[in-house]
Amino acid sequence: MSDGYTTERRSELALAILAKGDRLTRKAGSFLGQLIADPTPMTIAQQDWFTVLVQRAGLAADGGANV
Repeated sequence: MSDGYTTERRSELALAILAKGDRLTRKAGSFLGQLIADPTPMTIAQQDWFTVLVQRAGLAADGGANV
């Protein structure tokens, strides 16, 4: 099952969110770290949460124009 992100793109976005320094919950920070380290495809619930985190950070999920 593909989650719509390459492993590299998912890692780039997760790292960019963490690097922004915005306040994150421990759970969100742990989740983003997992995305960097673990290439396993995301579940639908994880995809939804990741999309929310990407949008809150003001990053573009497609193509990376804002990263």
